Amino acid sequence: MRLRLGMVGGGEGAFIGAVHRLAARMDDEFILVAGAFSSDWDNCRRTGASLQLDAQRCYGDFQQMAQQEAAREDGIQVVAIVTPNHLHAPAATAFLTAGIDVICDKPLCTSYQDALQLAETVRRSGRQLILTHNYSAYPLIREARSRVLAGELGELRFVEVEYLQEWLAQPLEQSGNKQAGWRAEPEKAGAGCIGDVGTHAWQLAQFVCGQLPVTISAELSSIIPGRRLDDDVRVQMRYANGARGRLWASQVACGHENGLRLRIYGSAGSLEFNQENPNQLWMRPHSAPAYCLTRGAASQYAENRALARVPAGHPEGYLEGFGQIYREAAQRLRHGPGAAPLLPGIESGLQGMAFIETARRSHDAGGQWTTLIVP
Repeated sequence: MRLRLGMVGGGEGAFIGAVHRLAARMDDEFILVAGAFSSDWDNCRRTGASLQLDAQRCYGDFQQMAQQEAAREDGIQVVAIVTPNHLHAPAATAFLTAGIDVICDKPLCTSYQDALQLAETVRRSGRQLILTHNYSAYPLIREARSRVLAGELGELRFVEVEYLQEWLAQPLEQSGNKQAGWRAEPEKAGAGCIGDVGTHAWQLAQFVCGQLPVTISAELSSIIPGRRLDDDVRVQMRYANGARGRLWASQVACGHENGLRLRIYGSAGSLEFNQENPNQLWMRPHSAPAYCLTRGAASQYAENRALARVPAGHPEGYLEGFGQIYREAAQRLRHGPGAAPLLPGIESGLQGMAFIETARRSHDAGGQWTTLIVP
């Protein structure tokens, strides 16, 4: 039986809500039955009608939705929160307190203190909070992780991760662009580029490496004059074993559409993954020919090969990664916290917000090396 899903955000003019709805239906594990899709009631009503929902289950705000759905015998079992960042924590709190599990877009919230409070709410409620770091569910990212943790690269030496975009290279927030608008407001976004795409790069690097740095040095820049939040981020990292790392996230890097790239170097070899070519993983052993792993190839670990949804040679990436997050979310919601151990949860969200807070402290101190906050 499908899990009854609600949604907060994702109305007309939104982007990520439609992605979540597609992902939730990919394995037929969820059915969308209710929503508070917009603070604009007309928008919410139209969105609900377009999705063929019962008009009585379209709500003007998420507090009302949480209370009324929790009281229904056929109420939602889980809610997807796809709002701007400032509503993540209050919406998640409302549903967790009502006994409803949460799937939340990243970043977790707008401040580290809010993240700690939300983590405590999760603990007290006994419910699940799942974070949609979709890139960590790509089959070849899972393969990269398996190979690193199996020791194929030897001892970790260097980590290079970058997430480069160009879409904010002009001041779109001044021209009425909805997506750029809220991302440029500190009150709604909390953080700029570092929260929007920097947390993706951070989570991906640490997911594949299996470890966090112990100290970082950060520079957060606003390249576009008048922009109130960072749009370019440079972070250097040091790991416990002496390995070094570098993270560059930018939304003003002309010529890059969605350039998420990860390179990991060890004492026995290296690997490289480029999100814009997600069906290939390059392996470069020391003193041996480089080779390219393709998604679904027989040489993959069986558990990662099984993640492929389409035949070899066909493109697979962004939507399927989201679909895998929802597939594993269904497994965890049905079978408990021990299911789907690689699924990002509240711990991943806390680590992301701790990274942002540490980077800000380092930047404010002139890029001083700063010990990473460990939640």
